[in-house]
Amino acid sequence: MKKPERSILITGGAGFIGNHVVRLFVNKYPDYLIVNLDKLTYAGNLANLKDIENRPNYRFVKADIADLDEMRRVFNEYGIDGVIHLAAESHVDRSIKDPFTFARTNVMGTLALLQAARERWESLPERYEGKLFYHISTDEVYGALELTHPEGVESPFTTAASSEHHHAYGTEFFLETTGYNPHSPYSASKASSDHFVRSYHDTYGMPTLVTNCSNNYGPYQFPEKLIPLFINNIRKGKPLPVYGKGENVRDWLFVEDHARAIDLIFHRGTVAETYNIGGFNEWKNIDLIKVIIRTVDRLLGNPEGTSDNLTTYVTDRPGHDMRYAIDSRKLQRELGWEPSLQFEEGIEKTVRWYLDNEEWMDNITSGDYQRYYDDMYSNR
Repeated sequence: MKKPERSILITGGAGFIGNHVVRLFVNKYPDYLIVNLDKLTYAGNLANLKDIENRPNYRFVKADIADLDEMRRVFNEYGIDGVIHLAAESHVDRSIKDPFTFARTNVMGTLALLQAARERWESLPERYEGKLFYHISTDEVYGALELTHPEGVESPFTTAASSEHHHAYGTEFFLETTGYNPHSPYSASKASSDHFVRSYHDTYGMPTLVTNCSNNYGPYQFPEKLIPLFINNIRKGKPLPVYGKGENVRDWLFVEDHARAIDLIFHRGTVAETYNIGGFNEWKNIDLIKVIIRTVDRLLGNPEGTSDNLTTYVTDRPGHDMRYAIDSRKLQRELGWEPSLQFEEGIEKTVRWYLDNEEWMDNITSGDYQRYYDDMYSNR
């Protein structure tokens, strides 16, 4: 391709959220060079990007973000002028078992990227002009909110994607100004990386942005996470493990809506600002599970209630936060973003995708997907 209008590095682009962002940018911006950098750990799957892997404006680099010399090489070779940083260890249960991996990837990896970006951009005549380091984080850094209202209280938010199940489980919500109070090794590592990103703006003048997002769901999610795990287990008649009593509340956002928000914020967001991205869509885990069971059974042609007996209550996770809920009205007000799908529509679309892509799911659960990189790139 001719000299690209922009050269954007997307880290973690073979992961769940990352592949949706990479696909959106490759398709929407043919004059941009999109460099997808991923270590291809267990959650990275290049087969997620088969549809765009041969596009002229797409490159894939297999690398570890914590390798500073390699990050320097990538910034220099591709002339990177924008970063969308998604690469992270993200599963809370894994962080409880192995916090050191989370600190290395999420903290030291982010620091290596920041340093490589700073060195490259400060060496240029225009320095930071036209550059941006956009760091994607989580609502879990804020800690937990109390359940203070009974089920059925009307949510204070209204959007085009509001659904019948549109109520809140408390009067408090996470704002961009909410203090950090992480409770798991995962959220502690993300909180630390957020602080490093902001410090590079305050100390060196680097143009940075941070967004904190609620739980994502949709196609291509690694099946250790609740929704794809339960879809797959129902399909196979296996138990559905529910922590505690299933009373924990989460705010859910369809992954393609998150990708749209990232695109909007990357191009129009204000440097040094924080934006919360949420679904305006709180669900108790047990209620969400009931919706998944009903939807999967219906789409499989099973009589209603067929899979109800698969629900199995298990010992709660240590330090399990009770409620997360994001107020993303700043993003709605300043940039005009809001979720596009009602939750019931999004769940239907998600369940259909997993049921229609059983081969993808079977490759993931068997580990065969990890051979795709070797098959794809061994002869290049």
